[in-house]
Amino acid sequence: MNHVVELRGVGHNFGAGPVLADLDLAVDRGEFLALLGPSGCGKSTTLRVIAGYLRPAEGQVLIGGRDATRVPPQRRNIGMVFQSYALFPHLSVAENVAFGLRMRKVGKLERTRRVGEALELVGLGQLAARKPGQLSGGQQQRVALARAVVIRPDVLLLDEPLSNLDARLRIQLRSELARVQRETGLTAVLVTHDQEEALALADRMAVLRDGRIAQQGSPREVFERPRNRFVAQFLGYENVLALPDRGEVAVRPEHVRIEAADAAADPSAVSFEGVVDELTYRGTHTTATVTVPLPAGPVALRGIALSPGALAPGRAARVVLSEPAIVPLLDEPHRPVLEENPV
Repeated sequence: MNHVVELRGVGHNFGAGPVLADLDLAVDRGEFLALLGPSGCGKSTTLRVIAGYLRPAEGQVLIGGRDATRVPPQRRNIGMVFQSYALFPHLSVAENVAFGLRMRKVGKLERTRRVGEALELVGLGQLAARKPGQLSGGQQQRVALARAVVIRPDVLLLDEPLSNLDARLRIQLRSELARVQRETGLTAVLVTHDQEEALALADRMAVLRDGRIAQQGSPREVFERPRNRFVAQFLGYENVLALPDRGEVAVRPEHVRIEAADAAADPSAVSFEGVVDELTYRGTHTTATVTVPLPAGPVALRGIALSPGALAPGRAARVVLSEPAIVPLLDEPHRPVLEENPV
């Protein structure tokens, strides 16, 4: 067994119903795991349970194979990067990074060496003497990452660390985070609601719903083969519909094409006659929304790439689904996500 973190039957609630319910989760050494899901799904609560900030109402937390359920946070060798940076404004960059080492009573020479290495790792070696208020948001988050890494934690916990940054910087720091995890070999658990972030960073991702894992696997496996409507729609599938003899399916728009309604039809393909509702210019391409009549009622198919000038709103069109576009989903009764839970 090579699990660094293991949750066994963990449950927790905040009085408004269960936030975690009989949750089993294992993270292997050197693995980058992403926990994702909508607000209220339990992902941040899971991270706090691993860190020791919350003691689960039931179940067991193991770190490095040892029972840590009742071990306080300061006695767990955990590195944590928060969404809000959580830097000490009166301390320099180097002093912020050294804080955890001071708490562990690491000697001055060793502390200085390790702080220097950590700052070089995140590209801030030349800013060691500055105060956090003299840094940009991206630089402050790098300091927070260096502070978490310098203690050589058993597991690095990342609580939506990029969500406060603008889009361009978020993409840049995403690459930096992946590089740091790869170079250090640290075991990492990332909490995010951004599916693109999880797909880009994770070795494995787990989608949570109502305190349980709805689906987990490699990013490619989960994205290309979502098990049910909830997972599909959370990962960005805009189109979920029922097909005759196929049941409920998600539709991958990159494998869908639109053609004029009077074009010669392919009898072997799944296709629908419909009307173009609107076109949306997205810079690199244009997408169309086409309403098609189905036995259960009209359905608007969205996000379908369209050649500029091919069809205009109000025109009749045919939507053609190639086989890779059709992703079968398991039948599942609808259960609302607990949006009111403070997680």
